[in-house]
This record gives sequence, C-alpha cells and structure tokens, in this order.
Amino acid sequence: YYFPCQRWLAVEEDDGQIVRELVPVDEAFVKKDSENDGQSLATLGLEQKAKSTTYTVKVKTGDKKNAGTDANVFVTLYGSKDDTGIVSLKASKINKNKFERGKVDEFTVESVDIGDLKKIKIGHDNKGNSTGWFLEWVEIDAPSLGQCLKFPCGRWLDKSEDDGAIERIIFPAELQTTEYIPFVPYEITVYTSDIFGAGTDADVFVVLYGSDGICTQQKSLCLNKREQRMYFERNSVNQFIVELEDVGDIIEKIRIGHKGGGLNSGWHLDRVAIRRLLPNGK
Repeated sequence: YYFPCQRWLAVEEDDGQIVRELVPVDEAFVKKDSENDGQSLATLGLEQKAKSTTYTVKVKTGDKKNAGTDANVFVTLYGSKDDTGIVSLKASKINKNKFERGKVDEFTVESVDIGDLKKIKIGHDNKGNSTGWFLEWVEIDAPSLGQCLKFPCGRWLDKSEDDGAIERIIFPAELQTTEYIPFVPYEITVYTSDIFGAGTDADVFVVLYGSDGICTQQKSLCLNKREQRMYFERNSVNQFIVELEDVGDIIEKIRIGHKGGGLNSGWHLDRVAIRRLLPNGK
C-alpha cells in the first residue's frame, strides 16, 4: 500500500493539523513518478481530496468568569460510517490565544469520509495553569456534505465545577442544522510568467463561473501570508486543491486577481488550468 502525503504536519503551516489520515493510491502512480514518466504525485491531490471531507469547526467559549482554558483541547467527530479519531485543536484561524472568555475560535479538520455527522466528543487534558473551561457551543460546517450543524453545550468542563467531567459527548440541535448544495473539490494550477518582476506576494483569489449564471464564492488560494510569500514567484507553477460550489460540468469563465497591498503586488499571470472530477469519476 502506498500513501502519498506531500503536505505539512505543522501548527503554523497548511491547515494547522499535526496528524493526517491518508488514503492509499495505486502502486502504478508511485512507480510512474519515480521514473519521471510525467505523472506527478501532485496530480493525485484531487483524487485523494474527493475521498476526504474537510470540516470547519467553530468553538464558542462562554462569557463567564474564568470560562477560558489554557489546557489542550481535543475533539472526535462520529459519523454514520466511521469516526475521525482524536483531533487536537491547536491552530485557531482567528485568535492567537485560543479558548479565551467570550471568544469564537475556528479550526480545520480533515478526515476520510465518516458519513453523516451524528455526535462529537470534546474535552481537554486538564494541563496548564487555568484548565477549567465553559463551552457554550460547537458549530461544524462540512462543505462536501452540504451541512452546517450546531452542537449546544452550555456546561463546564472542569474537575471542580458541574459534574467534574472534562470531556463531553454532545449532539446536534436538529432545528439549527443548515443544509445547502454540497461543494466539490477543484484542482487549480496557476502558472506565473517568466518575465522580470512577474511574481506577487499579494492575496490571490479566484471565482469560477458555470452555465446559467452559477458562480462560486470568491476564494483566496493561500491560507496565510507566509504562503503568499512562497507562491506565485516568477516562472513558477503552483497547484491548489480547493472545495467550492459545484458550477456544473462546464466552466464558462473564471475571475482571478489579487487584493493589492504589500511591496510586490504586481503580478504577470501566464495561464490557469482547472480540473475537477465529474460525478462518473472521470
């Protein structure tokens, strides 16, 4: 079995996860890559992404005295088919100091398909100076499933409060579940020209347009400023796997640009290639 990864396991890189689930690929892909037969492992990114689900997990700490925690928080998502295993919530996309009183933190969790989300277990390791935590709610958005679920809690996870538990199993509130058309993964390859000053450090975004006026949201290709500095260099090829609204089998046009700002924002774009898997697996 061969399990390509080609991604960071680092709090300050990519989506901030330090544990990843990998799905196996055919041996032929790996051998072709090692023989430089034009088949790069990078092209497997889309196929692997199609087998996994990305969740955006928002966590609200209550607005009470001593509600925040310095302990290490973890979550497990349970679905109709499988569970994610224990996932450490280490890299909040919003706050440097996470799980502070009255604040909402946002995390990315990626897993193989676990089916419809049924419940979650969330808790902490009780380590640190201020460990007690009042959890207001958890919201989990799964674009590939087209669902956003709210898990109300409103209780302490504290050995000296409530029932003394530091982990809880909570279920979604059915009336607060939002459903929408599921997103699909697109592979977007961006080619920057080979001329002087062609590269940019700006925040590059893309919008895809299908037939009948359907379009995606505006999506930034880089997750952070460090990636903006790394990518879109002169004569470079950068590939991104992004989940966006399904615009159908035909992409009629795209809108691509950047938000300016910074020292080197001007960009000379050569071309863009976009690939998606059709429903029959092509």
